[in-house]
Amino acid sequence: MSSLEETKYILKKYNIKANKKLGQNFLIDDNVIENIIIAAGVTEEDLIIEIGPGLGTLTSKLLEKAGRVIAVELDENMLKILQDRFKLYNNIQLINEDILKINLKELITSNLNNLKNVKIVANLPYYITTPIIMKLLEDRLNIESITVMVQKEVADRITAVPGDKLSGAITYSVNYYSTTEKVVLVGKECFIPSPEVDSEVIKLNIRKEPPVEVENEEIFFKIIKASFMQRRKTLANSLTNAGIIKDKESANRIFDKMNLKPDIRGEKLTIEEFAKLADLITKGI
Repeated sequence: MSSLEETKYILKKYNIKANKKLGQNFLIDDNVIENIIIAAGVTEEDLIIEIGPGLGTLTSKLLEKAGRVIAVELDENMLKILQDRFKLYNNIQLINEDILKINLKELITSNLNNLKNVKIVANLPYYITTPIIMKLLEDRLNIESITVMVQKEVADRITAVPGDKLSGAITYSVNYYSTTEKVVLVGKECFIPSPEVDSEVIKLNIRKEPPVEVENEEIFFKIIKASFMQRRKTLANSLTNAGIIKDKESANRIFDKMNLKPDIRGEKLTIEEFAKLADLITKGI
């Protein structure tokens, strides 16, 4: 049975519809599902954490390949379906919880056992994509990779080269923790119901060490965030308005030390320049 036929059957059997508030769109393209499995490199040595499994279309394929799957689903209606569908499987754990509220480190530690790798796989709701990705990265989990489907515009920004015109605050933040790659473009027709925009599967390969050293990570990320709050403002204005630099004179002094033009915008800086800027501000220069 194809994913399309299977999805229609399950929706009819349980008499349910996608929950718009939770951003539910059910993937029905078998080729995309296969691409996700291949990109994530799922093997029997892996513990997979799937976020928002929905009807379990991707989950069923993960269970065939992975050593163990932990599926975290917020919607109780979906949970009942998943419980019915996978009640004969012994390598799955279903959790009815908000992924943003879970202690993932504890969850991973208690489930890793003899498995070697931990990988995140998900078809993320558009409205909460960034908070989920940043939680997964900022928690510094013992994971190898994150393979997720996101809105195409978000995929473009996440995978952009820092300093490129498509880059944003999330570009630098994600790049600090991982290397990124695009996997496959997913048209809106690949879902029930169809979303208004196309999606894209991306993979984040977690770095063992960040690409730059910074004395104060909190200042580093504050600077990046402030730099993109109002993209049309100069970097000096953005940082003084945010209270990160005292005044324009201080900004000019720091910029002069870095050989940066006074009217430069944050989007023009490399991640190395942001790191140097953060260190100078941390030192009070």
